[in-house]
Amino acid sequence: MTKVLLITGASTGIGAATARAAVAAGWSLGLVARSADKLEALAAELGSERALPLPLDVGDAAAQQQAVAALVARFGRLDAAFANAGLGSTAPGIEGGDLDNWRAMVETNIWGLLATAKAALPELRKTRGRLLLTGSRAGRTAIKGSVYGATKWFVHGLAANLMEEMKEWGGSCTIIAPGMTDTPFFDSPKPDALQPADVAASVLFALEQPARVGVAEVYLVPR
Repeated sequence: MTKVLLITGASTGIGAATARAAVAAGWSLGLVARSADKLEALAAELGSERALPLPLDVGDAAAQQQAVAALVARFGRLDAAFANAGLGSTAPGIEGGDLDNWRAMVETNIWGLLATAKAALPELRKTRGRLLLTGSRAGRTAIKGSVYGATKWFVHGLAANLMEEMKEWGGSCTIIAPGMTDTPFFDSPKPDALQPADVAASVLFALEQPARVGVAEVYLVPR
């Protein structure tokens, strides 16, 4: 039986790399991002019989509920969800930061992630499935004036709490915590950083553990 994975932030970077790795491993996918064109192109690359594009803004909780329903209607089940969508800072620090950017970060990194979890959990309960959240090295250490880092501290705390909640019905929650990764998240290339495929491999590691194994955290740093 083919397992089914929902990925948010799927159009580029870690999300797209995870989609490619998951299809290669035999999963079927629901692909969530704001860019319909990029999602359609990725779904065509992966095969329309295996990948369903679901363009939406993760800040729209109702749209996320509808996307999960559409994915289950298409493939019959949901075995895992990867809440990966994220937004970074446009200016450093608190005094020099931008309020509109902070609001957008909170709506994506916190509210959007909560909406993904809320939409996915009822279906994951049916399959005793797995929920994965993209955290960050920035959510494990203090960074001067970093609002982005603070949103990732929230994600790390939520992952631990979700693990306890999901254990009650045989599910599990994993935090995927990469250090700097060379993705479109940054304005310039980061050749010495992790590559999206490195992070995708850690996602597949967590997804494909035996049912008796819950992976609490995968923490990746560039060498």
